[in-house]
Amino acid sequence: MVILGAGPAGLVLGNVLVDNGIDCVILERADRAHVQTRARAGFLAANTVRVLERHGLADGLRRHGHEHSVCEFRTEDGRFRLDYSGLGTGEPHTVYPQQHLVTDLLAHYLDAGGRIRFGTEAVAVHDADTPRPSVLAREPDGRPVTWQARYVAGCDGRHGAARRSLPPGAAHRHHRDHGVTWLGLLAEAPPSLDAVGYALHDRGFAGHMARTSETTRYYLQCGPGTTADPSPGESPATGPAAWPDERIWDELALRMRAADYGPLRRGRILQRTVVDLESDVLEPLRHGALFLVGDAASLISPSAAKGANLAVLEAEILAHALIEDVKNADSAALDGYSARCLAYIWRAQEFSHWMIRLLHAAPGSDDAALFENRLRRARMDALRTSRTRQDWFAENYVGV
Repeated sequence: MVILGAGPAGLVLGNVLVDNGIDCVILERADRAHVQTRARAGFLAANTVRVLERHGLADGLRRHGHEHSVCEFRTEDGRFRLDYSGLGTGEPHTVYPQQHLVTDLLAHYLDAGGRIRFGTEAVAVHDADTPRPSVLAREPDGRPVTWQARYVAGCDGRHGAARRSLPPGAAHRHHRDHGVTWLGLLAEAPPSLDAVGYALHDRGFAGHMARTSETTRYYLQCGPGTTADPSPGESPATGPAAWPDERIWDELALRMRAADYGPLRRGRILQRTVVDLESDVLEPLRHGALFLVGDAASLISPSAAKGANLAVLEAEILAHALIEDVKNADSAALDGYSARCLAYIWRAQEFSHWMIRLLHAAPGSDDAALFENRLRRARMDALRTSRTRQDWFAENYVGV
């Protein structure tokens, strides 16, 4: 099998296949150092931890990760906290930065004899509707190379070769732009709360998510068209992304109502990224011998921390289906891969959409916006006061 991409999806898939005696190779366009330092998600769902444990891939997160189970909401009506591990299905998150998880998965894969080609960019998948698909790739020195296999797994994101190679009409794309932009900030600063912080403010949303004892992820809602950290020769950053660190901290403090609830622990801002909140789902997730996994299958907003967790879940589902096909000549699970994964994807999308409407005010001051914002306030009131709504929130917040 050829696997495109060495993120959580590709590495979980590769590890399970290699541990079950199925030959595969991973093609990754970045170098190893970049793969192991990409700062992405950090909240692992309870089911994700179970998947990793089932396959002997959880040693690092058990040693260095820590459980987290509290959300704090700050609004014009005050603040309240939910210990969601005591609600719904009674499960916490495990906080473990994605770059650490990827480092663990890569080490296990290589120790087990797995093959990976860094600096090798997949260009196109050919003949996916035949028994011998192939992948055209570009080696680090620019030379073309072709890989052939029985199956190809596209774990290379929404802009990768797997999606690009789908012929017209092979899949239907569901896309929604939620009209919300976040500035994502990674700060060299200890967490300021012992909870995930969601602050709703007239100036926009602000979020606080711990990563390690020395670093914290913050989010700051900003206007459309904001850009961040341009490369040499590109247009300068605009909007809040261009602000000096001190101004960003002042804005975070204002929106998180630090004057009322305690100061933020400040530090150097290490990374700035702009995130346009979008939803993007392909149906089906299979075209012949080509399977889509992770962000190649669906994109989900970061408002509910589902992306990496869906990727790991889909990778295990596909791995088990491939094992059944290769070892037992039973293709039933492969035939059901798309429908099974899409059921999880759409449930996660629904909750993510609910979170977006909870955290962000409708723009404008016309009657429609005022109506939507009163509904938003009613949602928050229900979450604050209704045990039934709290149980529903907890089950969906942690679940995938």
